[in-house]
Amino acid sequence: MSVYAAAALLAIKLATGVAAGSLGFVSEALHSGTDLVAALLTFFAVGYAVKPADASHSYGHGKAEHLTALAEASVLALVSVAVGALAVSHLAGWIESDVDAAWWTFAAAGLVIAIDVSRTIVSYRGARRHGSAALLSNALHFGSDLAGTVAVLLGLVAVRAGWPKGDAVAALFVALLVVVAAGRLMSRNIAVLMDRAPAGAVDAARHAIEGLTPPVALRRLRLRQAGGRTFADVVIAVSPGAAVGQGHAAADRVESAVHGALPGADVVVHVEPMGDESALRERIHAAAMGVSHVREVHNLALIATDEGMEVSLHLKLPGGLTVSEAHAIADRVERAIAGAAPEVAAVQTHIEPLGEEAAGTEIDGDAREIEEIATRLTGAPPRNLRFLRTDEGLVVFLTLAVDGASTLAAAHERASAVEVAVRDAHPEIAEIIVHTEP
Repeated sequence: MSVYAAAALLAIKLATGVAAGSLGFVSEALHSGTDLVAALLTFFAVGYAVKPADASHSYGHGKAEHLTALAEASVLALVSVAVGALAVSHLAGWIESDVDAAWWTFAAAGLVIAIDVSRTIVSYRGARRHGSAALLSNALHFGSDLAGTVAVLLGLVAVRAGWPKGDAVAALFVALLVVVAAGRLMSRNIAVLMDRAPAGAVDAARHAIEGLTPPVALRRLRLRQAGGRTFADVVIAVSPGAAVGQGHAAADRVESAVHGALPGADVVVHVEPMGDESALRERIHAAAMGVSHVREVHNLALIATDEGMEVSLHLKLPGGLTVSEAHAIADRVERAIAGAAPEVAAVQTHIEPLGEEAAGTEIDGDAREIEEIATRLTGAPPRNLRFLRTDEGLVVFLTLAVDGASTLAAAHERASAVEVAVRDAHPEIAEIIVHTEP
C-alpha cells in the first residue's frame, strides 16, 4: 500500500508543482520520490528481516530493518537540504518564480492530505502490531509528509492572498521538518545497530528479577534489541552446594520474570556458583559482629535448600540483657546479614548468654592420670597441662601434639576423644579446653 501511495503522490505533486510553478509542491514531489524508494526498501527489508535464524545469523535477520531505516533517513536528509537551499534562493530573490494558486492546486493538496492520512495510519498500526522499526520509520516519514503538505497548502493560501514568497516559505518549512525527522530516525536506529541498552527495558527486567521470592543473586544483565525484539543475557549465582535441578529451577524463574516484564524477549540465563564459600562466611560473620552487643559468633552453618541458601549461627550476648532486648539484637543481626549477603534466603539465630568473668587460681591437680589418657590416645604425652580453680569449678587446659600434615578434622576428632575420656575419668571437672598444635 505504501509503494502504491508513494507512486501516486509523486505523480500528483510533480504534475501540480510543474503546472502551477509551486516550489512547495515540487519539494513535496521530491519528498514523495524518496518515499517511493524508502517504501520499496522497507518492503524488501521486512521480508528479509522476518526470515528465521540460520547458521550465519544466529540472532535472526531483524537488523535489516534498522539498516534500511538508516539508509532512508540519510536519503531524506540529503534531499531536504537540497530543497531547503532552493527555497532560500527563492526567498533571497536569486531565483524568480510565478506561482499559480488556482483552485485545482487546492484540490490536489486535499487529495494528497487524504492519502497521507490513510497511509500514516496503516503504517503506524502495522508497526505497533509487529514491533517493526522499518514500519515505524515509514509511519513517521508519512506523518512528516502530512505536515509538509499542510504547510504547502498554507503557502498556496498565502500566495492567493497576495504574498508570493509564501510558497518558498512552505518549501523551507518542509525541508526543515524532514531534516529533524530524519535526524531522530537516524539516532534511534544507530542506537539499535550499536547494541545500545534500552534503558526502560533494562530497568523493567532488573526490577522483575530482584523482585523474585526467594531472591536470586543477579551477577549480570545485558539487553539489546533488533527487529522489534529484545535479547536478554542474564547471569545469576547459586550456592556451590546446590544441585543441578536447583540451579535449573532458579534459571526458569528468572526467565519467566523477564518474559513477564518484556513479552516476546529471547532470554538466555547462565548459572554459576556464588564463589568461595569461605568468602560468604566471612561476610556473614563480619555483618553479625558489626551489630552492637554481639560478643561472639560461632557454629555458623550454610545450608542449600530448594528455597535458596539458608544460614544458621549462634550468637553470644551479655547475660544481663532481657529476652526482649536479646531478640531485638538478633533481628538486627538477621537484617545486617541480609544486607551483606543478599543471596541468603533465610537466617536462623540461636542466642546464648556470654559467661561473666570469673576469678581463677592455678592449682596442682592429678596430672598423672590425664597424661596417661592423652598418651594412650595420641601416642605422645601432652606438651602442656594446667589446672585452674574458678567459681564455676575446675578447668583443665591441655595441649596435644599432632602431626602437622593431618587434617583439621582429624586433629579435632583426636582432641574430642581425649576430652571425653578425661571427663569420664574425672566427672568433677567443670570444663576441659584441649588445644592441638603441630
